[in-house]
Amino acid sequence: MVALQVEWLSDRGGRTYNEDACGHCRSANQLCAVLADGAGGHGGGDIASRLAVRELVALFAQQQTLTADELALRLRAVNETLIAERQPGTARQDMHSTVVCLVIDVEGGRAHWAHAGDSRLYWFRGGKLMQRTRDHSVVQSLVDAGMLTPEHLADHPQRSELRSALGVAPEVLEVAAADGLQVVEPGDVFLLCTDGLWEYVSDAALEATLSEAGDARAWLDALADGVRLAVRGKANHDNFTALAVWADAGPDAGEVS
Repeated sequence: MVALQVEWLSDRGGRTYNEDACGHCRSANQLCAVLADGAGGHGGGDIASRLAVRELVALFAQQQTLTADELALRLRAVNETLIAERQPGTARQDMHSTVVCLVIDVEGGRAHWAHAGDSRLYWFRGGKLMQRTRDHSVVQSLVDAGMLTPEHLADHPQRSELRSALGVAPEVLEVAAADGLQVVEPGDVFLLCTDGLWEYVSDAALEATLSEAGDARAWLDALADGVRLAVRGKANHDNFTALAVWADAGPDAGEVS
């Protein structure tokens, strides 16, 4: 059994409103964490991201998922709900949102996740990055095709162009899910974040700030400071949101703060 510390932050950045959303909930033996980013330029992005988080949390409350494939089906169900909630002639007429969702079985010490778009999940062990999700974006496709190096993901002019996200037709929606059930060890750390954060914080900076932080709150504060420093002088920089889950073992194992 693992104890889980959960912390989050969300900042509207240089925008007039925040299109990001995140949340988490806990059942008797599982934790579900969700983060979403309303796709810019589509209208109703803030509504779409909140809807995605709300619906995934509600579905989790009704029934837990045991595998990544089951979670991927939940994301597809939320996609259909988002499409059904559109209202022609309003900000809701073309709602889109990225989403990433993590589920941890507290008793079994296992995790699974799924995502659509370019909001990411990072998994650290021993302070080092072990895994992260791959974006559904034009730039990631260029990297996959060998036309671009991974180092240019964060600063390429087309970095915000998505290949898939919630709100597209079901037959073209791409949902990626973790392969199998991943074993969580004491000391593991998960980070869910929007592109407004990862564009300005490199993998090396994530590791460096994590090694210096004493807990999840301190780490997120350091990440926020890094983003604000990087965007200093830049007008209209994006919202940024992050949710951190720290795994530990102890006498209160299984509790979530």
